[in-house]
Amino acid sequence: MNCDKAAARVAACADGEVHGLERVWLEKHLRHCASCAALHADVLALRRQLRAEAPYYAVPAGLRERVQASLRETAHGTPPALRHDAPRARRGWLGATVAGVSGERFRWLGGGVLAGCAATLLVLTVGSAIVTYRTEHDVVAQAVAAHVRATLDDRLIAVVSTDEHTVKPWLSARLDYSPPVSDLAAEGFPLAGGRITDLDGRETATLVYRYRKHTIDVYVRPAAGTAIPMRSIRGFHVVPAAGNGWEWVIVSDAEPDALRRLAQTLVRDAGPN
Repeated sequence: MNCDKAAARVAACADGEVHGLERVWLEKHLRHCASCAALHADVLALRRQLRAEAPYYAVPAGLRERVQASLRETAHGTPPALRHDAPRARRGWLGATVAGVSGERFRWLGGGVLAGCAATLLVLTVGSAIVTYRTEHDVVAQAVAAHVRATLDDRLIAVVSTDEHTVKPWLSARLDYSPPVSDLAAEGFPLAGGRITDLDGRETATLVYRYRKHTIDVYVRPAAGTAIPMRSIRGFHVVPAAGNGWEWVIVSDAEPDALRRLAQTLVRDAGPN
């Protein structure tokens, strides 16, 4: 099994939907491929976070009884428009009578519509909350996964330079924006180079800094207004920052206080977008 096939089945494997020989081959691939194994671990971590932290909405009191009562009425009653003794009337769209219709004739339909609307509203409410949650937290998981993959695959730096005037033009020539780049050696964060990372479906400038014995990935792009939380995943800390029309996502196993200092320095030195 190659990486393309494995990556497409990682989420299904985490959900227990891969069985038999396919699962054996996939598990064998994950034992020998660090990149796919990191992706699988990220999916498992995200599932755990969703179960532990995603908002839970209790069903309103009496909703179950009302829905069941409506379904029973629909199941036991024959639609009035289909009865043999129903009075003749001019018929309109979808066979519904246009004239001489009483509330009784459509009670069977109203019950089903009410139940369907209630269920749809509940699904939309819960679904919207989960989508919002995953939109915020997927960026964090993606950032950590990209940092791990680049480190394990020895692709951490595409342009190796401590000179911001070398790194910035290299990134600008390959992106649709020109990111702010600073060598922060004086603050204890020397620039090591940069690369481009696909983050949240968009090619994103990635600056690589050193801090003592740690490597720091800094993803920088024009601000999109998305609130990204500060989190830790599998020993890696994610610190967001925003200002002057830019947003940064900082990932490293260095201590969070150091990453927060770096974030403040990046915002301070960045020119307006």
